[in-house]
Amino acid sequence: MKQTKIVASISDRRCDVDFIRKLFFAGMNVVRMNTAHATEEGIREIVKNVRTVSPHIALMIDTKGPEVRTTGVSEPISYKTGDVVKIFGRPEMDSSHDIINLSYVDITRDVKVGDDMLFDDGALDMKVLENNGPMLVAQVQNDGVLGAHKSVNVPGEHIDLPTLTEKDKRNIMLAIELDIDFIAHSFVRSAADVKVVQKMLDEHKSDIKIISKIENQEGVDNIEEIIDASYGIMIARGDLGIEVPIETIPGIQRRIIRMCVQRQKPVIVATQMLHTMIDNPRPTRAEVTDIANAIFYRTDALMLSGETASGKYPVEAVQTMARIAEQAEQDKLTANDIDPLEGCEEMEQRLFLAQTAIDATKKLGVKGIITDSETGRTARALSSFRGPVPVLAICYKEKTQRWLNLSYGVIPVYQKEQITGQAVFYAALRMLRQKGYVGEEDKIAYLSGSFGEGGGTTFVEINKVKDVFNKSYQFHLPDHVDVESEPDRS
Repeated sequence: MKQTKIVASISDRRCDVDFIRKLFFAGMNVVRMNTAHATEEGIREIVKNVRTVSPHIALMIDTKGPEVRTTGVSEPISYKTGDVVKIFGRPEMDSSHDIINLSYVDITRDVKVGDDMLFDDGALDMKVLENNGPMLVAQVQNDGVLGAHKSVNVPGEHIDLPTLTEKDKRNIMLAIELDIDFIAHSFVRSAADVKVVQKMLDEHKSDIKIISKIENQEGVDNIEEIIDASYGIMIARGDLGIEVPIETIPGIQRRIIRMCVQRQKPVIVATQMLHTMIDNPRPTRAEVTDIANAIFYRTDALMLSGETASGKYPVEAVQTMARIAEQAEQDKLTANDIDPLEGCEEMEQRLFLAQTAIDATKKLGVKGIITDSETGRTARALSSFRGPVPVLAICYKEKTQRWLNLSYGVIPVYQKEQITGQAVFYAALRMLRQKGYVGEEDKIAYLSGSFGEGGGTTFVEINKVKDVFNKSYQFHLPDHVDVESEPDRS
C-alpha cells in the first residue's frame, strides 16, 4: 500500500456518490473543491456526497486569494502576433478584441512599461508599451486565444490586492458551516496573508487548518515565515511557473519540501502531475518521472486537478498515481532522507521519541508503529522521518483523523470511544495484524503518554507481537488515554 497521500480535485458537475467511492477505493485521501468554478450549491453537494461515501475522507476548499482575471467575453477572442490592445481595470465590463478589461481596478498603478502580462496561465503574452493613467497599451507577443475570466500574471511585479475577496470570505464562512477540514489559501505572499485567514477562523471558533499555496516569487522569498504560520504548504506549480523562471521550479520544489519536513508540516506537490490523462488513458514517461521525483524529494502528498475534475480518465488517473507512488516509495534511496532534527537548536521530547521509534525499525527490525493522539502532532513527527513501516495513528477526534490524511505514511483511524491506553494498543495491533502489516514474530513500537490530558508523548515501548497477545505477559503500559490538549495550528 502507498504511503504518499493523494488529493483529487472534484467538480460539482461530476460528484455523485458512486464516482467519489471509485476514487476513494482507487487511493484518494483528500477531496479538493475549486471555488473558481463550483457554486455554493455545488460545494454543498460535493460535501454531502463525500460524507456519504466515508466520514474519513478529508475535504479541502480553495480561496482564490489576491489574483487578477479578465472579464467575460461573448466568445473566445483570437489574437495575432503584433496586435495592439488597450487594457483597463473595469471588472463590471466585458472584454472585446481591442479592449481587455480586468477584475483589478488599479492595474495601471502596479504595472510598468516593459512588463510582460501573461494571460491564461501564460498561453498569451502581451508586452506593455504605454501606461496612460487608467489605460495600458500592450502588444501581443504570440498567436493565441483568450476566453472569459482567464488568469493574469505580471512576473516580477507586486500586485497590491487584498488577501481575501468578498467571495473568499463567503466561502470561508461556508467551510466553517460545513465543518470542512482544510482551506487552501491561494497566492500567499507572506505570513500576514495567512494570519488574515486565521483571524477569521478564530473569530468563529473554527479549527479548520490552513494550507498555504505558494504561487509567486513573494511566497518563495518569505517561505520560512509562511510555513511557520501554516498547517501545511501546497507547491502550486501552475502559477508559480509563470511568476518565476520556469527552470527554477524543481529547485524551489525541493527546498520547500525539505523545509516542511524539517518543521513536521505536510507538503503537497500540485499541478500537471498527470496532465495528459485528462484526454489519454496513459501518462507520459516524463509525468511518471515527475511523480516519482516528488516522492524521492520526500513530499507528503500529490494533487490531481483537471485529471479528476474534468478529465476522461479520473479513476484511472488516481490508480496510476497510486501505483507510481508505491513503486517510488520502494525505489527511493535512504541516502536522500531528510533529517527533521537537522538545525534543531532544542529538540522537543516528542520528536526525540519519534526518532527512537524510527531508528528501531532499522536497528531492531520493528515492523510497525502505533501511536494515539488528540492533535496528531506525534503522528506528524513520526511521518517527518519518512520511515519504512506504517504508522497507525489512533485519533480521538474525527477531525484529527482527516487532518492526518495529508501526512506521509500515516494510517489514521478514528477511535469513537475513549477507551484505556492498553485497549487502544490491542485494537490497533489487531488491525495491523489482520491487514498483514505485521506477523506474530514481528516487533511493534508504541508511542503514547503517561500523564493523560495535556501530558503529551512520554514513552516508546517495543514488544514482540505474540508476547503482547500472550495472556501471561505482564503488560506495563499506562492504563489511560493520552490526550494532547494544547492548541495546534502548526
